[in-house]
Amino acid sequence: MDTKPLQFRTIIISDVHLGTHDCKIREVNHFLKYTQSEKLILNGDIIDGWKLKQGGHWPKTHTRFIRLILKKLEKKDTEVVYLRGNHDDVLAKFLPIAFENLVIVEDHVHHAVRGDYFVLHGDVFDTITKNFVFLAYAGDWGYRALMRINRLYNKWRAWRGKDYYSLSKAIKARVKQAVNHVSNFEDHIAELAKSRGCIGVMCGHIHTAADRMIGDVHYLNSGDWVESLTAVVEHFDGRFEIVDFADFRKQFPLEDEAVETDEATAASVAADANRALATA
Repeated sequence: MDTKPLQFRTIIISDVHLGTHDCKIREVNHFLKYTQSEKLILNGDIIDGWKLKQGGHWPKTHTRFIRLILKKLEKKDTEVVYLRGNHDDVLAKFLPIAFENLVIVEDHVHHAVRGDYFVLHGDVFDTITKNFVFLAYAGDWGYRALMRINRLYNKWRAWRGKDYYSLSKAIKARVKQAVNHVSNFEDHIAELAKSRGCIGVMCGHIHTAADRMIGDVHYLNSGDWVESLTAVVEHFDGRFEIVDFADFRKQFPLEDEAVETDEATAASVAADANRALATA
């Protein structure tokens, strides 16, 4: 394997949700290890404060994510911009904050090669998240329950030798209300960027990666590291691209994991089933 990291002008990732079982921490750490950029934009919900308030899940691999970011700041001289999301909204009380090459802000204007892009997490346009916090927490509980079922389902698929399949992503893609919500969200985001005199906008929040034009505004969504496993990158010539981890791992394969026996896998599936039923 070629271990030389890919070089970009800018990397944008969002919705990592550190502190949860659903965070694809192994994959996002692998992506950060084999990429380098002049600027790294962490566009909200990197740490899931909602989940951590309830106890959360924070293994050493989540700490390694933080260490990888600090290493980029210290040794690679990377500029890091961290934007507040709704799951790490506790930061709103202290913004803006600046520590040398690290800034933590509500929103940001990125000076791209081809023009200015307005950067924000995007939850400002989510009425439920903004105005009905208790409903947002209820929706988050439902989403977590669905993701627990998703984990169980994919352990069964792995046991059968099948590839990962996102049940939650497939369900959202087929629910008309969810599709309409995404469409309205994107239109509002594009209008905001235009009102700020920017040629494009970068956001996250809805866990749906995108790279397209909305009228004359370039709309970019970096997706997430729970379901989509995507990032947006800016090349040195100004081109933007969505990087899908499924393609990235073909060039930079993940290190082999210990192979479980069929009996151990079956036992794990059964244990997860019992936990899912107990907490759903």
